[in-house]
Amino acid sequence: MSQDTSVLSSAAVAAPQVSIPVRDLLPWGVFGLVLASLLLYFVGAEQGATSLISGHYVHEFVHDGRHLLGFPCH
Repeated sequence: MSQDTSVLSSAAVAAPQVSIPVRDLLPWGVFGLVLASLLLYFVGAEQGATSLISGHYVHEFVHDGRHLLGFPCH
């Protein structure tokens, strides 16, 4: 009786390791940081004298998110 060596067990098959250079990740990290900063501004500071959009439209749109993040609203 001969063994069939064409069938590999799941332990023998391993995913190849992929290395991602930091130089390729850096632009995406900066983009994410800028996007998060803009989101934090619109959720937390877009009201009153420093608002870019007049009225309270942005404030009311993100009102519940402000409470979840701990910003005082009233």
